[in-house]
Amino acid sequence: MAVNTTEGPTVAPRRKMNILFSLTLILLLLALWIVLGFWTDKFWTPLNITNLMRQGSMTAILALGQTFVIITAGIDLSVGAIVGFCTVIIAWLLQAGFPVSAAILITLAFGVLIGAFHAFGIVRMGLPPFIITLATLTSLRGIGLLITNGATINIVNDDFTNFAVSDFLGIPSLFWMVILVAIPAFIFLHLSRWGRYLFAVGSNREAARLSGVNVTWMIYLAYILSGTCAAFVGVLLASRIAIGNATQADGWELQAIASSVIGGTSLFGAVGSVYGPLIGAFILATINNGANLLNVNSFWQRIITGVLIIVIVYFDQLRRRRL
Repeated sequence: MAVNTTEGPTVAPRRKMNILFSLTLILLLLALWIVLGFWTDKFWTPLNITNLMRQGSMTAILALGQTFVIITAGIDLSVGAIVGFCTVIIAWLLQAGFPVSAAILITLAFGVLIGAFHAFGIVRMGLPPFIITLATLTSLRGIGLLITNGATINIVNDDFTNFAVSDFLGIPSLFWMVILVAIPAFIFLHLSRWGRYLFAVGSNREAARLSGVNVTWMIYLAYILSGTCAAFVGVLLASRIAIGNATQADGWELQAIASSVIGGTSLFGAVGSVYGPLIGAFILATINNGANLLNVNSFWQRIITGVLIIVIVYFDQLRRRRL
């Protein structure tokens, strides 16, 4: 039996709402840029714009991976720990003399395995996503610190470390990595049957199963994608800071979740996109960048992020009631 892909009566208004929401996010981002351009003459400098793009790029990729999980009505609290752990793995591999390409592939494989472990815990052991990913968060930090004995591993491979500071066609290489991830992610989520299956699982898991969807496989796929994106960000972060340290990316899981939610992904599942979390990530990056330029206390950055999440989730609830 196949999944019914016929458009129901709520699809058209839902699409209109999603388009309107995305346009609102873009206008909000543009407004932030205009306001910051007036408030500080440093915002529109090439150096700051480049830094802003680099800062937002890693959060954007992390948020995109998180989105796949949230669409299934799950959550992945471990992505920040995976990032820090993977900086240790790739630094250790490079220090051991592995070629850069091999070190990257092995590090990404760790992301796949961690994501598969999460899905196993959820599907086979019956653990809530919150619990299994929280356990991984704390465990990976500890494992990384044990491997390094609490120290950092320096990366002296110039070919690897130069990538994060390089540009191509005037655009930072890290931003090109966002495009590299976003294009296949868009095809997968919005143009393939697997994307429809993912939304079906988040909408009603039992109904999706009865419609012929392999729910177990889709949950595995969602968490593997999240883990792989986090491992990829770990590679990019290691390239940027030139060290492996298990304590890096502390709190990034909250940034990823916030970016995804601000971008319109529903914490209740079955609602999300590729472009929304990307915009949400750069909204957060702009807020943080602007606060730093204006010497605003970093505590206010967290308050603003929290208020944004509350507002977005509130309007998401209103949208669900109307549809």
